[in-house]
Amino acid sequence: MKNTILIFFSAISIHLFSALEILDRVAVIVDDGLIMQSQIDSGMAEIIQRYDDQNVPKPNNKVLRDQVIETLIIEELQLQLASNYGIRVGDEELNSTISRIAANNKYSLEGFIAYIENDGRSYEDFREDVKKQIIIQRIQRGRVGAEINITEKEFEAFLQTDESLLGLEPELLVRQILVKNIKDINVIEKKIEDGESFEEIAIDSSLNSYIQNQGLMEWKKANEMPKLFSDAIKDKNVGFITEPIKSGAGYHILKLENKKGSYVRYEDQWLARHILFIPSTIRNEEQTKIELGEIRKQILDGEDFASLADKFSEDPGSAKNGGELGWLGMGVLAAEFERTMIDIELGKISEIFQTEFGFHFLEVLDKRNHDMTRDLIKDEAYSILYERKYDEELENTLRSMRAEAFVEFKDLD
Repeated sequence: MKNTILIFFSAISIHLFSALEILDRVAVIVDDGLIMQSQIDSGMAEIIQRYDDQNVPKPNNKVLRDQVIETLIIEELQLQLASNYGIRVGDEELNSTISRIAANNKYSLEGFIAYIENDGRSYEDFREDVKKQIIIQRIQRGRVGAEINITEKEFEAFLQTDESLLGLEPELLVRQILVKNIKDINVIEKKIEDGESFEEIAIDSSLNSYIQNQGLMEWKKANEMPKLFSDAIKDKNVGFITEPIKSGAGYHILKLENKKGSYVRYEDQWLARHILFIPSTIRNEEQTKIELGEIRKQILDGEDFASLADKFSEDPGSAKNGGELGWLGMGVLAAEFERTMIDIELGKISEIFQTEFGFHFLEVLDKRNHDMTRDLIKDEAYSILYERKYDEELENTLRSMRAEAFVEFKDLD
């Protein structure tokens, strides 16, 4: 009887194992990893659905299957590399990423989960896919980014291309004065120096056809202007007035009145300096404040801020510059530092205050509303060049990884 039962359970085990093997089998060995048949089937279903949704003809199943397998091989190689480097994605980062995806699609997180599940997908599978993509992006950025080099010559050349000039550069509103001879231009220069209105001078003295509009030209990008004008006015701040420009028509003086475009932005900035003391095991917070207060008193009594910052400040980044932090806008500094900097009068020494870095006092040397246009254009131009090179380098890297990998296709027939 006992033998009969053992034989019965053995038969059941063999049957279940065979069923499991049929449900999912190893399809491809990739270095130290495996690609399962279920992954290929799932990829096939997804890509066929995508073709059907777009209502476009699709290749035959063999071509689609080859595409899916190659995609899975490349993905597996990258995940193995990420594992070797110890790249991980925690639940907090994953939850934050999924919340952003939901918000970008105008869903609450709960609504987004419902949308995924109503679409016939598992939310857990979706989380796993997002985690994989974060890991893959991280390994790609680390592996590929280090290989990208953009030279200064290449960068400057791109800024002169039609793509950059037409897509990135702002339109400029320029006012001009035109006179025939050098004597007249000297008189006009003197009037400008004396503070007379550029507009009034244009009406009274200019020969050009824009007199009725107080010398205003039409909105134009720098590359659409005569080169004499564009060379003189490009990259300048609003309010800039040129030196006299000689042309066949006479002598011109230009004033940049305004700019407009996607990358035109102005930012309030402060030029501040500070002295920082950091509490330690041998100097508690109260002692730190007392010692810093003594330094502050020396400055109030007339000693040089820069010299004392150089000698005593514990901020290695600014101490050797006399405590100066350079021109900085909002959102760069610690919140309490920023509040103090914004509220204090120019040239005044602040009270001592605390941030996460330690105890400070500061002085604001100057404030300005800075034209960020040129910086933003350069940032965008660099991003365009970087992404192009990144795509090329990524393709080369993935191709090399695939060529060097051990890949064995299993016979599933």
